[in-house]
Amino acid sequence: MTDLHASAGTGHGDAHFAVFADRADAATVARSFARPGTRSLDHASGRPWLVGHWHDQEIVSARVGPAALALVGCVPVDRTELERVAGSLRDLAALDAWARSLPGSCHLVADLDGRIRVQGTASGLRLVFHASVHGIRVAATRADVLAAALGAEPAPDRLAVRLLWPVPHPLLDEPLWPQITAVAPHEALVLAPDGRGARHTRWWTPPEPVVPLRTGAPRVREALTEAVRVRTRHGGTVSCDLSGGLDSTSVCFLADRSPARVVASTWPGRDPADTDLHWAKRAAAALPDVEHVIWDAEASPLVYDGLLDIDDVLDEPTIGVMDRARVLHHLPAMAERGSRVHLTGIGGDHIAWCSEAYYHRLARRRPLFALRQLRGFKALWQWPLGPLLGALADSRPYGTWLADAEHRLRDPLAPTVATSLGWGMSPRLFEWVTPQAEDLARTALRSAARRTQPLDPDRGLHADLEQIRNCTRIIRQWDHMAARCGLPMASPFLDDRVIEAALAVRPDERVSPWRYKPLLTTAMRGIVPEDCLRRADKASAAMDAADGLREHRGGLRALWEDSRLERLGLVHGDVLRRLAERPATRQLREAVLYSTIAVEVWLRALGRTRHEAARDRVRPDEQANT
Repeated sequence: MTDLHASAGTGHGDAHFAVFADRADAATVARSFARPGTRSLDHASGRPWLVGHWHDQEIVSARVGPAALALVGCVPVDRTELERVAGSLRDLAALDAWARSLPGSCHLVADLDGRIRVQGTASGLRLVFHASVHGIRVAATRADVLAAALGAEPAPDRLAVRLLWPVPHPLLDEPLWPQITAVAPHEALVLAPDGRGARHTRWWTPPEPVVPLRTGAPRVREALTEAVRVRTRHGGTVSCDLSGGLDSTSVCFLADRSPARVVASTWPGRDPADTDLHWAKRAAAALPDVEHVIWDAEASPLVYDGLLDIDDVLDEPTIGVMDRARVLHHLPAMAERGSRVHLTGIGGDHIAWCSEAYYHRLARRRPLFALRQLRGFKALWQWPLGPLLGALADSRPYGTWLADAEHRLRDPLAPTVATSLGWGMSPRLFEWVTPQAEDLARTALRSAARRTQPLDPDRGLHADLEQIRNCTRIIRQWDHMAARCGLPMASPFLDDRVIEAALAVRPDERVSPWRYKPLLTTAMRGIVPEDCLRRADKASAAMDAADGLREHRGGLRALWEDSRLERLGLVHGDVLRRLAERPATRQLREAVLYSTIAVEVWLRALGRTRHEAARDRVRPDEQANT
């Protein structure tokens, strides 16, 4: 077995582990997962149950009779509560309701009479995978841990799919290694006592979006308050983004109500038209006990900074690498100020707003109301009338829409109204992607179209769930990167209970052309000053992105020298090198590089760590036990 995590760091906030059945042959497999710093949590027999990396504050476990429970991550309960649940556990299915009551964000592992249940979060921030390793079914919270145990290589067809922009459901859920199976966020994995059988069982269903705003907003406030509380209840110092936007401002004000000392961090944009700093200062003025740190805008790393130096070992490519330097730059300074966790407002856009695609169904159920709203959206987003009417008339089921996308991969990008009112943005490939990669992507789309159902029959809820999952896939990797920097990140908006409270609110009251984020502004009234709640826009950071493309074009060109994707025959390296020299060219204005950069950076980091794996092996008797 090779280990891909030796250089990845195991800081607080980066808990990950594998799960094993209580069998002698499973224990043999578990020993091969041991590495320097590895910890284990054992079965009553003494055989390994969980093997991985975590800090004491990231795990709570209990064993009562034939039942054992473990929570790993942002743990919202203590051992006494866990013992109570374990003592009353007679059926693993009974954990469904309890899991749906937990605040925070953590993995849940349960063992009852030899059957093991493993699940992550409905948001997709914490995932579960499984594979057969030497005949034993092993679950893990990272796909690359299993791939290393199998000695598996990423499959070219899976890499080709990741070159799509965007990658549509369900293809983004598929691990890069075909030998590994992903568990959907709304499902739990149940391992059989024989250590070989496994099945998936649904534990989470999104709420019906029928709650009026006046009823739902207090529930969102309560859920978000609790999400912040579980990160701040132990006091000490925490840091928060204070961008000036409603999302981070809400989190900052909630943190200020906690026992923790708060340090707020503001990165101004470089665009003179960016008003974020103005709004951040207004918020800070109402937070006299909060230390407000304002960074020099010119010192902020730009988009595309440091791509060649990224050595994070991730279990999938992420477009988050484009902003990695910007996201992490201030974290060491926050840690120096004593922060133990950095809270962000990420996810607020996905929770406090929702997809306009709900109006596709509303136009049929409440046509007069929908017509008034759509006229407002048309003016707000400058939707052309023809494509607007076409999008409303399009009633293709999801599978048909996905099948049709196979034949449009080289078309120009679809109008934004088609994306907003449809099943999502239709995937595209661009001129640097080879015919070989296109064939592989087409085959994957064709196969998915035959077997796939949408995340929900309502295209609005489907879009909301897909956007939340797409967001958490990026944040999941940023959290890993932040832990390596020494300061874990947390995004309270992405806790399951906050998501549920928001999704339950009627979509026609969550998204409106006449009000900006009505759900969040209503929920935060009385907590965030009215002056701050009146903001009705947000910065785009377009100037920072454009500057980054120009300033780092040399790094981009170097990225395509000896390209791993080119070696695999998936991209035309000469096309990418020419584009890097002309970042203002029309081709780049009409295409998207993000997915291609993400895969290239990921492959480079993957290859960089393999030659280090052998020296990091450790004897089984060197494991540290909790």
